[in-house]
Amino acid sequence: MEKLCLVYVTASCRDEAIKIGKKMVSLKLAACANVFDNVFSFYRWEGKEQEDSEAVLIMKTKESLFDRLEKAVKELHSYSCPCVLAVPIVHANDEYAEWIKRETE
Repeated sequence: MEKLCLVYVTASCRDEAIKIGKKMVSLKLAACANVFDNVFSFYRWEGKEQEDSEAVLIMKTKESLFDRLEKAVKELHSYSCPCVLAVPIVHANDEYAEWIKRETE
């Protein structure tokens, strides 16, 4: 059975997240993309504490497509080390899971 996952990506802004999400859906690497704007992030980067406003992009896809999706995201992303994380979907209603499978390669 094909495993599904959510892919979580942070982006510098809403426009960047939308650009990446639209491209992944267009390439059939993701069935759907959601953008959450005005996310406040704080983190340590290169030894210094940082604070930024970012956007979060969440995409639904098949685990088997993650490597290709990750590569495509990195090509479009402005960060030198973007956050691209796959989170397994443990349960989903059958109709939605089948839709994700149909809409991705």
